[in-house]
Amino acid sequence: MNEKTNVRWLPQYIALGITWGCSFIFIKLGLEFLSPVGVAFGGVALGALTLVTFARIRNIALPRELKTWAHLTFPAMTLNVIPGYLFPVAEQSVTSVLAGIINAVTPLMTLIAIILVFRSEKVTKAQVLGLFLGFVGVLTVLGAWQGLGENPLSAVLALLLSVACYGVSFPYSRKFILPLGLRPEAAAATQLVIATAILLPFYLIDGGVTGDVSLVPMLAMVGLGAFGRGFAYIWNFQIMAAAGSAIASSVTYVTPVVAVIVGVIFLGEGVTWYEPVGGAIVLLGAAIAQGRIKLRRAGR
Repeated sequence: MNEKTNVRWLPQYIALGITWGCSFIFIKLGLEFLSPVGVAFGGVALGALTLVTFARIRNIALPRELKTWAHLTFPAMTLNVIPGYLFPVAEQSVTSVLAGIINAVTPLMTLIAIILVFRSEKVTKAQVLGLFLGFVGVLTVLGAWQGLGENPLSAVLALLLSVACYGVSFPYSRKFILPLGLRPEAAAATQLVIATAILLPFYLIDGGVTGDVSLVPMLAMVGLGAFGRGFAYIWNFQIMAAAGSAIASSVTYVTPVVAVIVGVIFLGEGVTWYEPVGGAIVLLGAAIAQGRIKLRRAGR
């Protein structure tokens, strides 16, 4: 495999980081006129409509095998349904900046899932150090020495559960979805169709409009659905296929930076000194755990 082939996923990687980085502000804006269930359902429904239409235009058929749909139900739950609901719930009481920074824990959650659930790696000293630094980073982001400040514990737990779901979804998809040989467009579209079907009854119960509808929040929901829940998942599958689940999950090195920038510029959200510092510690821990930063052995 030559160098060109090694990095051909880079444009999708950058686009994915920017798109998912903006998703937190899209969620925040969507909450101006929708409930958390409404934001979750609206995102996946618009994403499903976008990708099913795209697949039809490209003459790409969705899978018909029940086993394939069963396998895709797991990433539908862990990438769309659970985080799709919990992030809006959390962002009712925390900033989009904090949500974006906590999302940076995803690579560490992926590593934990690979080690504990899928048992495809032995634990190394670098991984232990990386996970420890990640834990310290999360505590720093939250300003743990002063409690949680204005951040409710329930919101923080919702964010951490969301990224834990992301962490499990990446190695699961790598192990069980990619071997099915599906086109990324077909896999992503099917996943979103399943998520839409799961969330539909909850939307019918508690998903109505809760505030004034205006242009900007509506455009934010279109962005969240068509790109954050739509094309982003095609890029995600393409990156996993080309570079692996660890590289795919590391897109969260980009998303917190984007989330902070757009949250401050467009929403005027405040940032404490310890939030970016904690985020940097989390990213350092993830880089060490994934072997991106090599530790020197003593005596060398």
